[in-house]
Amino acid sequence: MPKANVFNMAGEKIGEIELSEAIFGIEPNKSVLHDSVKNHLANCRQGTQSALTKGEVSYTTRKPWRQKDTGRARAGYAGSPVWTHGGVAFAPKPRDYSYRLNKKVKRLALKSALSAKAAEGEILVIDGLKMDEIKTKTFQTFLNKLGVGGKALVVTETVDEKVVKSARNIEGVSTTIATILSPYMILTGGKMIVDKAALSKIEEVFSR
Repeated sequence: MPKANVFNMAGEKIGEIELSEAIFGIEPNKSVLHDSVKNHLANCRQGTQSALTKGEVSYTTRKPWRQKDTGRARAGYAGSPVWTHGGVAFAPKPRDYSYRLNKKVKRLALKSALSAKAAEGEILVIDGLKMDEIKTKTFQTFLNKLGVGGKALVVTETVDEKVVKSARNIEGVSTTIATILSPYMILTGGKMIVDKAALSKIEEVFSR
């Protein structure tokens, strides 16, 4: 049974908690994780790149010089892709790169990412994660006491404005809620700092 350390808001370890075997204790599927990350990055692409083809560049279609007897290679027109400033052969055009993964693959990828984090001991559970006021310095002190010196993903049960605004100016720290976790977010977010209520929500929602 995988376990995680439980801390209070003072950064003190107050115990351990058992994590769901079905969500945090499976063998991570690297292939599915790769597919999930690739899907996320593809869906983030704007697809707005564009270049002019040989039929779209603004050049005369007059032949630069006659076909024969000049000693130079044959040339049809200045807009040819083989010429400097000519059109682009197979030019990229705006397109939609997004595609969908099926539900079972997405669920397996999420469980694989959570299990990998649990196995590495990078899930820290907080008993009552909340801020009395919006204060970046206070939240940074809290992270320092937890031993989180780099990237961190803070997970709350619902949107907590005080936590979100206290953490948003700290480099490498991001926040989210339990119901919209993604494998990419988990894998790239560093240590997971999870509110105890959010942990219960994760186990409730993703155990189905």
